[in-house]
Amino acid sequence: MHLLFVCTGNTCRSPLAEALARAQITMRGVQGVTVSSAGTSAWGGASASDGSLLVGMEHGLDLSGHRARVLTRELVAASDLILAMGPHHVEAAESLGGEGKSFLLTEYATRGASRVPVSDPFGGDLEVYRVTLAELERQVGLALDRALAERGSPS
Repeated sequence: MHLLFVCTGNTCRSPLAEALARAQITMRGVQGVTVSSAGTSAWGGASASDGSLLVGMEHGLDLSGHRARVLTRELVAASDLILAMGPHHVEAAESLGGEGKSFLLTEYATRGASRVPVSDPFGGDLEVYRVTLAELERQVGLALDRALAERGSPS
């Protein structure tokens, strides 16, 4: 199973979600699940934002090797589940062939109980990034619980 996280620039939210998911997959000892991220308006090759790098380091996440990628039809096709930070990201993934497998992260994680976009920390101070990371940590954990349960794997 391949999970793809999508935001706008692929420098803040989606790289953090990717790193959190990767860490949780490792911690849980889950096999056969890979993760990546992309952005609907990414500047290809850009590194993670300073705020994401710093809050990631505070939580033991290494985003130093991250390079932004533009969301493409090929990335969508190679993904089994696409979790987006905002509704317009879902629409972009669906327009590239992701119908039926593209969801708002909060909606997927809460089984429809929440449809609130993940807050964008871009341009904010470190505390704004910390709040976003905490939000992502919770939502990514819940989304992994659901994805693994639906896949039939222990979570």
